[in-house]
Amino acid sequence: MAIEHLAVERLSEHYKSVRSLSEKLASRLQNEDSIIQAMPDVSPPKWHLAHTTWFFERFILKEKNPSYVPYNPQFDYLFNSYYETIGSYHPRHSRGVLSRPSMEEVYDYRKHVNEGILSLLKDYGDHIPEDVEELVEIGLQHEQQHQELLLTDIKYNFSCNPLLPEYVEATLSLQTDLRSLSTYINIDGGLVEIGFTGTGFSFDNERPRHKVWLDSYKLASHPVTNGEYISFIESGGYEQPEHWLSDGWAAVKKEKWKHPLYWRKTEDGWYTFTLTGEKRLNLDEPVCHVSFYEADAFARWSGKRLPTEAEWEHAMASIPIEGNFVESEAYHPVIRESHTRSPIKKAYGDVWEWTSSPYTSYPQSKPLEGALGEYNAKFMCNQMVLRGGSCVTSQSHIRPTYRNFFQADKRWQFSGIRLAEDLS
Repeated sequence: MAIEHLAVERLSEHYKSVRSLSEKLASRLQNEDSIIQAMPDVSPPKWHLAHTTWFFERFILKEKNPSYVPYNPQFDYLFNSYYETIGSYHPRHSRGVLSRPSMEEVYDYRKHVNEGILSLLKDYGDHIPEDVEELVEIGLQHEQQHQELLLTDIKYNFSCNPLLPEYVEATLSLQTDLRSLSTYINIDGGLVEIGFTGTGFSFDNERPRHKVWLDSYKLASHPVTNGEYISFIESGGYEQPEHWLSDGWAAVKKEKWKHPLYWRKTEDGWYTFTLTGEKRLNLDEPVCHVSFYEADAFARWSGKRLPTEAEWEHAMASIPIEGNFVESEAYHPVIRESHTRSPIKKAYGDVWEWTSSPYTSYPQSKPLEGALGEYNAKFMCNQMVLRGGSCVTSQSHIRPTYRNFFQADKRWQFSGIRLAEDLS
């Protein structure tokens, strides 16, 4: 199967648009910011820019263009992330020691690969092989994931600096409109279908579409707010083991958690660090930067529970994908709601919502062939699923079926909470 010339032009423009956003996000940084890796979970901004470029070079240019000349053969080792079937790679926890290549050289690398990809697409003329189109689309989806990681990692890196630097100046969109109080919406259960179907892109972990049984349930109309979460803190939630899973309680004691990541208590109230610097905590914004353990403990304390990912997808499937995404340039959860008529608000954007579902494969799911089979399937162990996207996710990247996943103790992502409960 091939696509016509007009579609090739659209794909080329889409490629340039996604790739340019990475550089726009990085353009706000100083060179000194580009190599920081404040903990093993984050990667330096320079590495994100280079790794996403390596992806196109390694999986498309080196495979589909016999005459392609690599920019630097050593980059195949430096910027491979975890693809064991391809070869060895620089250790993840040591990415911050790479003072070379310079940012200037990384931008040259991006230009070199961009020219190679666009030239390859042009050379196909009126037709482009389906497998090449699919590889380009995977590469762009991959880059959008790293654009989100770029921002979450910058935020963590900057938070470790006593100067608490601003990535960008605040906008008025952070403080507009008042939020409605959360209510609970009855959702009918039954034999339902979840998983991707139809045309357009999806990852292998979203397929195949399959049937699941759901008892009827209730879902909160809004994500949990900072003010609601403070009630948990002030009631002694972090000192009461009865709310916590055993591993979660062990994490609380080991890490000395007392509140979400980036929060600070002062005599005049709570403050939080954001990509616009440290700000007074807005009680009506969705709480974010909580781990699965904290989300689960808050739900238990509330007498509620977290939804399963099937419940989440079933409830959100018909809601328009609108909200506060990276395109808003707020880079922070906001109070403002989209204009959807659905009683369920903020289904997408603002904060990723933890579910109670472990990250496992769907029935009869098959990973991609070759090295790209490592993209998702090998991580299906000891991780929990999040849904809905966040304020640093691209709107075009998210779908009702999209499955994000992290270990239960991770907090540096824009992760939040939406509660559910059984229908009695």
